[in-house]
Amino acid sequence: MFNESSPWIDFTLYLITDRHQALGRGLEFVVEEALRGGVRAVQLREKDLSTKELYELAYDMRRVTARHNAKLIINDRVDVALAVDADGVHLGNRSMPTYKVRRLLGEKKLIGVSCHNKIQATSAQEAGADFITYGPVYFTPSKAGMGEPLGVERLEAVTKLLRIPVFALGGVKGENCAEVVDHGAHGVALISAVLSSPDPRQAARQILSRLPALDRND
Repeated sequence: MFNESSPWIDFTLYLITDRHQALGRGLEFVVEEALRGGVRAVQLREKDLSTKELYELAYDMRRVTARHNAKLIINDRVDVALAVDADGVHLGNRSMPTYKVRRLLGEKKLIGVSCHNKIQATSAQEAGADFITYGPVYFTPSKAGMGEPLGVERLEAVTKLLRIPVFALGGVKGENCAEVVDHGAHGVALISAVLSSPDPRQAARQILSRLPALDRND
């Protein structure tokens, strides 16, 4: 279980973007509503954009997140993260090695890593990751090709191995947030539960109300 206090991981809800799940609304609008609801960390994950389009969107997201004193993490693209002075990057299995990314970003930027088993999780920590996402914990259509959900027991086993925060990912919604926290997760990472909500601000508030009080607004 996470037992090292990091001033950088000052969030328990990690919002991942997918503009295709925003119900036709502008991504910037939906994300800002979520930020108004208390979200304090956003991963910009729009893999189908060109470099120019991604940079322009990242630039806009940097302005929005900065306005709300929230962190902006860029999925995979170290170059874009550096260009907009994002707070870090999130890496996957096909990304540049974590230790090389650390050399490029320095010690003051965050590195998150997507993990799906114990070996990946421990390797990410050893390579210098600041936090990981672990999943899919529950069934979700977007991860159906990865096989059966990992479940909360495997999640708990991973949290007990690591010193860095673990964010539960995959099928996470308001009704199961408390369960993953009870099984050792530092917080949750999700997309549709907020982005596809008719009221992203209220959805974020409701989810945060079921998580540790670390990043709630009073």
